[in-house]
Amino acid sequence: MDLPLVVGVDGSDPSLTAIDWAVDEAARHGLPLRLVYASLWERYEGTYPTGSRDRPSEQVMAEHIVASAAERAQRRDPDVKVSTEIVPEEAVSALLREANNASALVTGSRGRGELKGMLLGSVSLAVAGRAHCPVVVVRGDPAGLAGTHERILLGLGDPDTGTEAVRFAFREAEARGGVLDVVRAWRCPAQEASDRAAEEPARVHEERALALLEELLREPMADHPAVRVRRAAVEGPARRVLVDRSAAADLVIVGARRRVGHFGLQLGRVSHTLLHHALCPVAVVPQRV
Repeated sequence: MDLPLVVGVDGSDPSLTAIDWAVDEAARHGLPLRLVYASLWERYEGTYPTGSRDRPSEQVMAEHIVASAAERAQRRDPDVKVSTEIVPEEAVSALLREANNASALVTGSRGRGELKGMLLGSVSLAVAGRAHCPVVVVRGDPAGLAGTHERILLGLGDPDTGTEAVRFAFREAEARGGVLDVVRAWRCPAQEASDRAAEEPARVHEERALALLEELLREPMADHPAVRVRRAAVEGPARRVLVDRSAAADLVIVGARRRVGHFGLQLGRVSHTLLHHALCPVAVVPQRV
């Protein structure tokens, strides 16, 4: 049985955008959709007399949010199987546990009650940095959200963080039928760039980046021959290169380390920057090391 695509819902506008994106994604991959609202209202149930018709306002709100979310999902695509859950727990812990039985976890860029000026909400950042399944933070401009570019962008990092991200990217490109752009950023060390023969070391770094692209893409390209792949080795900081190119993508994908036994935030600079500034949804795909 396929693991569901799990969406964290809370009634906020970014959450509604995430639901719409996740419904389309579930339909593309033939996955069931699970809508999860995390709430602590059950802690306060004991203050209400047994049999009382009065219920905590948070419970009523939670039930309304998940019912509305499910109705929205069914209206968008009646063929997607939808289930809902209200979890009596704070949001990060609940979603991280849900991630253990999910094909991927989807969140909006900010949650209910968070300031509109925030680039990224605390819950989205925490689950992207700690979950052991792919996490998609739905953000960006209307074209990227709608998938009109027909282009997936994969930022290829080091081999110890990139293999799972590569597999994820090929599956995504195949399901969408679009182009997969794979980018490896490189930089020439300052002491080499200052040499008279700067062009020579620059060419060496570019060739190394291209060789790594070829090495990591050889097997997945053979497994997914229908996927159109474009490769590029680009000089510059990876975070800047990928943010710039996200403007013409429907999804940008990066890998992330997940060190066993380490429970803090595990996000590198590139992932952190994309989650705050990308112009399309961002998928952070964990690699256990």
